[in-house]
Amino acid sequence: MLASRLLAALLLALSATALVYRGGDISSLIIVEQQGVTFKDIDGVPGKFEDIAKLHGMNAARVRVWTSGQYNLTYALEMGKRIKDAGMTLMVDLHYSDNWADPGKQYQPVAWGTTVPELTVNIFNYTRDVVLAFAAAGIPIDVLQTGNEINSGLLWPTGENTTPEGWANVATYLHAARNGAREANFPGKVMIHLANGWDEPGETWWWSNVLAQGTYTLDDVDMMGFSFYPFYGTTATYANLTYSLHTLANLYNKPIMVAETDYPATSCNGTALSENFPNTPLGQEEWVGGIVAVLDSLPNGLGQGILYWEPGWVGSAALGSSCADNLVFDETGKARTSVKYVAVNREELASDVKHSIFELMRL
Repeated sequence: MLASRLLAALLLALSATALVYRGGDISSLIIVEQQGVTFKDIDGVPGKFEDIAKLHGMNAARVRVWTSGQYNLTYALEMGKRIKDAGMTLMVDLHYSDNWADPGKQYQPVAWGTTVPELTVNIFNYTRDVVLAFAAAGIPIDVLQTGNEINSGLLWPTGENTTPEGWANVATYLHAARNGAREANFPGKVMIHLANGWDEPGETWWWSNVLAQGTYTLDDVDMMGFSFYPFYGTTATYANLTYSLHTLANLYNKPIMVAETDYPATSCNGTALSENFPNTPLGQEEWVGGIVAVLDSLPNGLGQGILYWEPGWVGSAALGSSCADNLVFDETGKARTSVKYVAVNREELASDVKHSIFELMRL
């Protein structure tokens, strides 16, 4: 019965979308331009990346911020101005690390000290100062991520959530980050971002544990974000994503977005993908269209948005995967037809999406 209702809602949603945020993480843009890449539209006419993307439906863009290194605050402010000047929603992704942070590594900044009290003060101050820096530059943040894919915690080793003490520290750090944003009078939305949005047991485990600490509460979070990729395991299906996101929406009644995704435009070197779309620009559009349909099916309009991860990172087209090219721009900087990924007609995707959703009927 539940499966039938989910399926009906999903297919109904294929005809239209009410997503608030439709965009991508474009953090590498300035770096790519500095390497000499000129972006061009589908017809070959040169233009700014953000203008081309906006023309084809993008209205939001995210930039990551490291505490030092290549994607530092100075770089992020420059990117933020580009995003705001294009008239887009600005999303800022705080990694709380000197380098990449993800489920496999969440190393604390070297300069932040090693004790829980020191780290609590530093995450508060840093979050406050970043929010204030963007505001002072005239480019206020609209959506703020306090951490990047923090399934395994943040600010390791004290914030690694493998022990009761680790969970308590995770809650303390996240609450301090939210309070830092409050201290800066942040008017936007704060989002928690986890990987593997299709994994309902893993996502509910994380949320139940962090909230059980009593320090971090639902009042501290405005949105829930999830990554959803097709090439890290064949269980990342629309059916599993639908079940997972509906469960979370019903449990917590928070707006939800798919904060990272992409799909191959070319060969995946034998890697099995979780849905059976072609490795082509059309397949990229179909993959995104299916995710939009899942989001549109969430109750009470809680499906809020989708971000494609680094759609124009020319020179790093694999994007960390075994697939050769996941970009919506080719190696010359020319837009593929999949640049329209947030403007696809979901009605045309119905037959492609149905095959992966029907397994819900067995629930």
